Amino acid sequence: MDQRDTLTLAVVNFHAEWGDTAANLTRITELAREAAGQGAEFVLFPETALTGYDHSTERMHERVAETVPGPASDALAAVAREEGIWLACGLAERDPASGAIYNSAVVLSPQGLVGCYRKIHLPGKESCWAAKGETPLLFDTPWGKMGLGICYDTYLFPELLRHYGALGARLYLNPTAAPAFAAFDTLYYNQLKARVAENGFFIASANLVGQDRKSRFPGGSLVIGPGTDVLETVYYGKPLEDMEGIVMAAIDLSLADRARDLMPIFTVNPLTGTPDWRPGIYSRLYKAHT
Repeated sequence: MDQRDTLTLAVVNFHAEWGDTAANLTRITELAREAAGQGAEFVLFPETALTGYDHSTERMHERVAETVPGPASDALAAVAREEGIWLACGLAERDPASGAIYNSAVVLSPQGLVGCYRKIHLPGKESCWAAKGETPLLFDTPWGKMGLGICYDTYLFPELLRHYGALGARLYLNPTAAPAFAAFDTLYYNQLKARVAENGFFIASANLVGQDRKSRFPGGSLVIGPGTDVLETVYYGKPLEDMEGIVMAAIDLSLADRARDLMPIFTVNPLTGTPDWRPGIYSRLYKAHT
């Protein structure tokens, strides 16, 4: 399969109705088809888009969680097939064997289910309803390799993104539920810029918007990536705040290859004959923490 460089992305500011998976699935389907009609080849929805985010004593996520494959992922797979698009969306997933619930994101292609990522790092009250995932998700597409992490994974645990970058990911997907708070710009926008500079790849981020059960979400869905100058980061899809909507972005993924050639983090530095990245040293350091 020849690798394509140009990709039209859609990231969605999505307002999830708390606990109403039927209504949310209907709206996700509508917006996915709308984005496809605008030329999107890949559509990204936020973390817990199918369910809403906030934890409560009603244990909503445990009540509505679905297996993957399951009814919701099957419905989204049908949309991906009918529209000829790739699609990723957050949901509460139930493991069919153990019954454990995970904060997950499912990835579909026109050919069907590609994979399901279970969030590895859980902040605050997420651990009241979700178990910790164990396995990164790196997958092949017509546009090269892509990796996926969810929210907290992205902002405070750069090791996951470094792992994907080192394995050749040109695009990282960040379905997120980042609420409105005083340090939102610092945690969200600044950290995404840093992750681009660290890894030389593109990031597509889709956030919830509007009032959940207890939290208010500001949106800010965006597409960001390397520019033509070394360490330059560019908004290819400018953030959309405080309203539901679709952000479209056409990107040239060959810029990720160029960024890595100019800054030989993972590729060979011609002056030294080795990459600048030194995982052997880091692995020895990490042994002190395991």
